Amino acid sequence: MLIRQATAADAAQIVPLFNLILEEMELPALQKLSRATLNRAIQKAFASETYRTSKAQTLVAEVDERVAGFAFGYPDENEEAVNQKLLAIFPQVGFPAGTVLFEDDECFKNEWYLDSIAVSPSFQGKGIGTQLLKALPQIARQNNKKCLGLNVDWANPNAAALYKRHGFQKVGTTILSQHHYDHLQKEV
Repeated sequence: MLIRQATAADAAQIVPLFNLILEEMELPALQKLSRATLNRAIQKAFASETYRTSKAQTLVAEVDERVAGFAFGYPDENEEAVNQKLLAIFPQVGFPAGTVLFEDDECFKNEWYLDSIAVSPSFQGKGIGTQLLKALPQIARQNNKKCLGLNVDWANPNAAALYKRHGFQKVGTTILSQHHYDHLQKEV
C-alpha cells in the first residue's frame, strides 16, 4: 500500500468513496440533485488543484494501482474557498447557479479539518484508514496547524472508536444536515 498525494487522474476513483460519506450524511440536496451530474461535479472538484494541493489536500491509499481509500481536508480558514470551488463547478455541469450541497460550517477554529475519509468496502479491515490517519499530522504541520479536527456522527460508534484509538478527543458537538456529530481533535 502506498499513501500519496492525489492526482487529477485519481478523481474518478475518489467519487464512489466520497459518495459513501454523502449517503451517510443524508443531505437534503441529494433528494433533488441528479446523482450522475453531482458525480461529475465532485470529480471536477477532486481533479482541481483547489481540492488536491492548494486550499485543501487530498491523500489516497493506493493498492494494486487502485485508489483503496482517501482522506480530504483543509485548514479551517480555507473552508469557504473549498466550498466555493464546488459551488463554482455546479453551473459548469448543469446545476442552477446557487445550488447548495453543504449548508453548515464544519470546522472549528485553528485546526486542520479532516473533511472526509473513506475506504473502499473491498479494502476495509486492512489498516488503510489507519495509514491515512497517520499521514495527516504532517499535513497539518505543513499548514501551520497544531491540531487535527473532524466530525463523527453519533450513529457511527465504530468510527468514533477508531479516532479515539488514534488520539482524538471530543471537544464539542455540532449538527450537520440534522445529524448530531461529536467534534474531535488531536494535537499534532
